[in-house]
Amino acid sequence: MKFLSFLPVATVFLSLAAGSALAQDEKANKQAEVRKATSASLEKFYNADPKLKDEVAKAPGYAVFTTYGMSFIVGGAGGKGLAHDNKSKKETFMDMAQASAGIQAGIAESETLIIFKSAKAVEQFIDKGWEAGGGGAMQAGAGGKSVGAQTGENAIADASYYTLTKNGLQAGIAVAGTKYWKDKELN
Repeated sequence: MKFLSFLPVATVFLSLAAGSALAQDEKANKQAEVRKATSASLEKFYNADPKLKDEVAKAPGYAVFTTYGMSFIVGGAGGKGLAHDNKSKKETFMDMAQASAGIQAGIAESETLIIFKSAKAVEQFIDKGWEAGGGGAMQAGAGGKSVGAQTGENAIADASYYTLTKNGLQAGIAVAGTKYWKDKELN
């Protein structure tokens, strides 16, 4: 009789343990996807400009994001990526969102590389993650190749900022605000 009263408790316990294991597997799979996309993006940047490989290796840290966006007068984009502290080797999984307004039109999948020039810049980016800027861009991309130019300012202090358009077409002049923040689900 005691065994029968223990059975429901054991069933609940096993269900919770299995659910927790599945959640951990899902988290690990999502982290692996972001790492794989980051590695692929870095290789594209290095192929586009081989000097970037040395810059990334010598920098206090870097961040890489893959974003998807659309614009027509107003626009928006979002994506995932990670920030890497070269000194501590710590990875921080992050999300990104951008809103823009101006004379612009397009749809694109882009990759962004941010190379930090100081440890303080890496820390501030991970903790505060805000960038705002404006400027003009005309880029076209297909099959992982990018053509075009981008001008303007960004407010990530003490960092260099690079963008490749993977697929799509973007053109215009806009004011944009971008927010980067820690991904609570993956950290």
